[in-house]
Amino acid sequence: MPAPTNTGKLARLYAAIKMSLNGEEQDYTQGSIPKAVFLLAVPMILELSFESVFAVVDMFFVGKLGANAIATVGLTESVITIIYSIAMGLSIAATAIVARRMGEKNPEAAAHAGAQALIIAIIASAVASAAGIYFAGDILTFMGGDEGVVREGTTFAQIMLGSNIVVMLLFLINGIFRGAGDAAMAMKSLWIASIINIILCPIFIHFYGLKGAAIATVFGRGLGVVYQCYHLFWGKGILRFKASHFGWDGSVIKAIVGIAWPAIFQMVIASGSWIILAKLVAETGGTDASAGYQIAIRNVIFFILPAWGLSNAAATLVGQNLGAKEIQRAEQSVYITAKYSAAFMGIVMLIFWCFSEPIIRVFSKDECLIPFGVEALRIISCGYIFYGIGMVMTQALNGAGDTKTPTIINIICFWLIQIPLAYLLAKTFNLGTTGVFIAVPVAETLIAFMAWYYFRRGKWKTVEV
Repeated sequence: MPAPTNTGKLARLYAAIKMSLNGEEQDYTQGSIPKAVFLLAVPMILELSFESVFAVVDMFFVGKLGANAIATVGLTESVITIIYSIAMGLSIAATAIVARRMGEKNPEAAAHAGAQALIIAIIASAVASAAGIYFAGDILTFMGGDEGVVREGTTFAQIMLGSNIVVMLLFLINGIFRGAGDAAMAMKSLWIASIINIILCPIFIHFYGLKGAAIATVFGRGLGVVYQCYHLFWGKGILRFKASHFGWDGSVIKAIVGIAWPAIFQMVIASGSWIILAKLVAETGGTDASAGYQIAIRNVIFFILPAWGLSNAAATLVGQNLGAKEIQRAEQSVYITAKYSAAFMGIVMLIFWCFSEPIIRVFSKDECLIPFGVEALRIISCGYIFYGIGMVMTQALNGAGDTKTPTIINIICFWLIQIPLAYLLAKTFNLGTTGVFIAVPVAETLIAFMAWYYFRRGKWKTVEV
């Protein structure tokens, strides 16, 4: 048989990409594992890459308003990560349960579980909105914002925190789509939200200042949620929600909460750690250090989210293959995905080391904050290969429904190691912000090793959801 030509390889690659982006129904419990990873990962990477693009573009335009505006957005986003944590925790639970039901070839039960997760999200977002609107100014003050930051940023914070339901639903519903294996639909909804954000952000900032950025974000994400709901209720996908699915089902609610609360706690632990680090940077370096750090973090997120997309693919494959009783296939899927993620993150690490200063200068010309951003970008990127491996391993455990193990890992690595180490280096050894930056790759590397160890032990294979 003649060897395949380059043209033939490109044609097959194009066909695979087209298949993944079209959202064609696939059975991920059989066939080529690398192909399954590819079909799921491409739309997931593109989905989260667009979210990353928006985060960077948003910071670019906000950066034109000055250091106070940059610090406000950064500090507010640090707190909003708590909302993201709740949304992502529910999303992890929804993905695990929906994927397991899909692997069992029971889409009706998958839709019912997804609808019950939406009920929980709406209740949680109502409580968070009320608290966010009332305490917005106090939150900025607690985070280390000075008088100027609080004065300029309270309205922005109120809008972002008060409208958290759009974030909650956007992340949760995409988790439902991913669990069903419809990564393309999750991608399209986030694309819509991000593209509208990118278009409206500079326009609204021009007319309304900093609060315009918040309005654009809420409006864009809100339309993304509308698009999601249309396809959940009236679309032609494998999942179709019906009114009967929303009747209160205590047993399903209990199952979702049982998986979700450790996942939420898992994310809150990680988010809380980032909040403490942001606060410590502001305390030890001032507004310039805080602004430089926030620019660096936006760029870190820009490249981490595609790796998160790969890890989401691993979660879906684990969930569906466990449902189909294909245990070995579930395990192999994770190892293959981890290799891809490590290779990608290694390339990113080299980019950040070589081009950190030009990257930071794209967002600000302020010579006072640039050194902080450059140093943060270089130091934090040192552990990128381990970030990639750790993300895949922890998401694989989550996808199996074992959300407690990653939670324990996060407690140890973030709260018992990262935060104390950051304070020790920053204040006791007088390294200031440099000490805070060093603590990040140390903790993330430990997470990778611990997650790898627990995954290899195999307890996740016996989890029932």
